[in-house]
Amino acid sequence: MEKIPCKIMNLKQLYCFELNNVFRKLLFFSLIFFMTNSFFTQSSVIKTIVIDAGHGGKDPGCHGSFANEKHVCLSMALKLGAKIKANHPELNIVYTRDKDVFVELHKRASIANKAKADLFICIHANAASAAAYGTETYVLGLHRTEAQKNVAARENSIIHLENDQGERYKNFDMSPDALIARKIQLSVFLDQSIRFAQKIQRQFKKIGRHDRGVKQAGFLVLYKTTMPSVLIETGFLTNKKEEKFLGSKEGQSKMVNAMYKAFNSYRNELEGIENAINSSEGLDGQKNESQNVTKDEIENKESITEKVVFRVQIATSTKKVSLNASRFKKLKVHEYWHNGVYKYTSGNFVSDFGKAKLYCKKLRDLGFKSAFIVSFLDNKRINLQKGIKLAEK
Repeated sequence: MEKIPCKIMNLKQLYCFELNNVFRKLLFFSLIFFMTNSFFTQSSVIKTIVIDAGHGGKDPGCHGSFANEKHVCLSMALKLGAKIKANHPELNIVYTRDKDVFVELHKRASIANKAKADLFICIHANAASAAAYGTETYVLGLHRTEAQKNVAARENSIIHLENDQGERYKNFDMSPDALIARKIQLSVFLDQSIRFAQKIQRQFKKIGRHDRGVKQAGFLVLYKTTMPSVLIETGFLTNKKEEKFLGSKEGQSKMVNAMYKAFNSYRNELEGIENAINSSEGLDGQKNESQNVTKDEIENKESITEKVVFRVQIATSTKKVSLNASRFKKLKVHEYWHNGVYKYTSGNFVSDFGKAKLYCKKLRDLGFKSAFIVSFLDNKRINLQKGIKLAEK
């Protein structure tokens, strides 16, 4: 409250004084409302999504008895983009192609990079023996099996259809050492790519598709992207049953709905929304026991033996990184090992998810654009949803 001057105030002065006080109070509460409203309506972490329909034009991709990969991929890509846009009109959807045209591999990555995409989704269909079936989702990395190598080789082979017949890719070093170096360079996106891929496979499994797991391989289309990126093999057109499913409107709608649900879960998780659910599967479908959560575990009070700790993850690496490295911008950083890579977090918020969200926003503003919240119990990473529920208790 402002002090009244010692001299006697006349009625006009007193009226002006009180009016100013009222004005200041209204201004104060208006600012509080504006700041609060802005906090809850802040822009999404994901703003732009690039959807890449594999093959196209003179490159038909693989085929079955009646369906071509280029048509199946384009149909699902357009449906996925339309579904995301219908439910999230504030998001920017970019297609590498929206009709039956040939787009060179390097241009697909360039489209995503120029759009400053926050997520790159590449949709393909697979080919092998007539007995092969199921879905698998890839991130950039070293292939572990000959089958994974063959998938990448088939998808990369279209470079010979480009105008220079693949000449520009001669300088692309796709050796194991180069792929490891590239993974380290893009380590900030690797974890997000894996997490999104896990969610895709989980949703495919829910609609009855055979889960072939999350895998790694040296795809040229992923090599040059600078954001979380996945390549989805939606099924085998060389399998009659799968060709019939992927070639039908009903089958495509089911696949698109599954991809959309995976995207929604991934987006919610990045933004710390309460219904985010972390996947419990690692590369090639390996289970991570520390992330398996059931309703009984969440509701069991005996499981609350330690305080839940929320931290903000800012980087991943296949090799150890000094906690004093310049990339961490003098932040106090914690290291932990998870899903085969080293992961780095900042902040330490005991049972306080709200402060973790504010700190996550601060780190994104500081330049860690892909920062997201993770939770720990007894020094083990747990499902974020479980962490939030335990913290509330």
